Amino acid sequence: MYNNETILHTPEQVISHLQPAIWARVNRLHVAKIISEFSHELLLQPEWISDEQEWSHYQLQAPESAITYFFRASILHLHHWSIDQESIRKVNNGQEQPLDSLLLIQEFSSLLNISPENLPAYLEEITSTLNGSAYTMSQSRPSIEALVQSGYQDIEHAMTSGHPCFIANNGRIGFDAHDYRKYAPEADQPIQLVWLAGHKSRTLYNAVDELPYHQLIEDELGTAVLASFREKLTDKGLSADDYFFIPVHPWQWYNKLAIICAPDLANQHLVCLGYSPDEYNAQQSIRTFYNLTHPEKHYTKTALSILNMGFVRGLTPYYMDSTPPITTWIREYVGADPYLKQCGFHLLCEVAAVGYRNMYYEPFGKHVPYNKMLAGLWRESPAKVLQPGEQLMTMAALLHTEFDGKALLPALIAASGLSVQAWLQCYLRVYLTPLLHCFYEHDLVFMPHGENLILVLENHVPVKAIMKDITEEISVFRMNTDIPEKGRRICVTVPEALKILSILTDVFDCFFRFLNNILVTKCDYPEEAFWQQVADCVYAYQIDHPQHADKFERYDMFMPEFMLSCLNRLQLRNHYQMVDLADPAGSLQLAGMLQNPITPFKRPATSTLLTSAQGKI
Repeated sequence: MYNNETILHTPEQVISHLQPAIWARVNRLHVAKIISEFSHELLLQPEWISDEQEWSHYQLQAPESAITYFFRASILHLHHWSIDQESIRKVNNGQEQPLDSLLLIQEFSSLLNISPENLPAYLEEITSTLNGSAYTMSQSRPSIEALVQSGYQDIEHAMTSGHPCFIANNGRIGFDAHDYRKYAPEADQPIQLVWLAGHKSRTLYNAVDELPYHQLIEDELGTAVLASFREKLTDKGLSADDYFFIPVHPWQWYNKLAIICAPDLANQHLVCLGYSPDEYNAQQSIRTFYNLTHPEKHYTKTALSILNMGFVRGLTPYYMDSTPPITTWIREYVGADPYLKQCGFHLLCEVAAVGYRNMYYEPFGKHVPYNKMLAGLWRESPAKVLQPGEQLMTMAALLHTEFDGKALLPALIAASGLSVQAWLQCYLRVYLTPLLHCFYEHDLVFMPHGENLILVLENHVPVKAIMKDITEEISVFRMNTDIPEKGRRICVTVPEALKILSILTDVFDCFFRFLNNILVTKCDYPEEAFWQQVADCVYAYQIDHPQHADKFERYDMFMPEFMLSCLNRLQLRNHYQMVDLADPAGSLQLAGMLQNPITPFKRPATSTLLTSAQGKI
């Protein structure tokens, strides 16, 4: 049997990837991202120097310093700074210096709205992000051409850049050097989960109607393992029927629960059952696991008390208890929508959850990290959606660019045999159209970034989209009386002017902006052509749904400009919890306005109505 704890490395081995050439390269790539994203968020203001064909030359002067950065860039729609990475130079008093992300952050810290108290911890997250990039760069990797033909998990673990907007996006603060090589998604190591038994007096289990506890746990563990776990309880003079079994991340067990839960373990409110035999792979979201031994089994999501990209990644038992009722509601209310089915849109439902209440820490409130240390969630496997000839791929892969500059998207389009235009039309149909429908038809929005969405491809062409994380990262803009009481946390009050940002920010600015950059720089595809296709997709939806004409006007996708919502400003303000999940709109950091790239393609209202009427004849 595989034993995760045997993966140990010597002191030298855990830093073998930290080589001068690799470190210089990851810093250059990261400095380019810092300048691009902080300039996008108006934290930095590069000065134009001159033009050179499709490029312009810029300089960035550090405050109260002789340090200046010089680079070439092209500013694309949505104020996206497409920077020539090789052109970046740092000059101090006339002397050229190596690029260093940590120094850049410190040199411009007075402009970043980060407190002196938070700066060291933010720098630690930057360092960890760079360390992860250096490790990934040091490993042998499949070529882009090979990746196009690869399977779902191979693609999942080939991703290198994390969230495209965030500068500190792979902190994993809490992992030590051994942990990183065992548990980081890019390390691609199979692991086994630890299981605990939680006494029913302190443990909550909830699931959709068709998954009672005994069925779920037998499906996940199998008859033999389940019998051995029950026997361990019997040998201690305990009744297995008094306990619920809880999956636990190995790191969480050794670093948190074995110590924090010592009283509960001593008094047998909790019992450690050991490892289960199935092997799992950590997904990009780091605390969600895909079952390698039995891909048809559920994803398993566990609490993981490390700091990563603005949150400690725990799971609260109180949220877990509300998850199945939300799932039941959303798959009946949205999942059964015939138009969404026609678009090939699927929901990856979270069907069961279990959580343990630590009575010592409950008096301090539901949201303290100590009350988010022991819970688990089971989500449907995407393998069940597949039909013969179809392939799964994380949507994050559309933005994947190797360290040598080669991008996956142009290779994927080439393998499909379609033109760029035809391929994008298929993609927009399966991704953007369902999001528009959920917004206008159901007053419902997801968090539709690349890691949260799985594309189903046929002959390398998108034919379906699968949305996951549908109970934690979802908002409903009207108080639906049919939502179960336990699920009312997904109903949020948002100012009218901010509602449309769920598309214009989350889709346009946080994903299409980067997709557009790859199309321009790697596919030689004009950005006006891409945004024209986006506009056409919006109009196609509007023509199909004339009953929402008033909403199309009230929440205008073609408004000339919209508020710039800044993700890095959130993390710079509070790197430990950047958003109040109870009031996400109130947490927004807004700075200036973005010009809407589809406004130039807005049609006269009469033209749209005529097209709509003609379509109904």
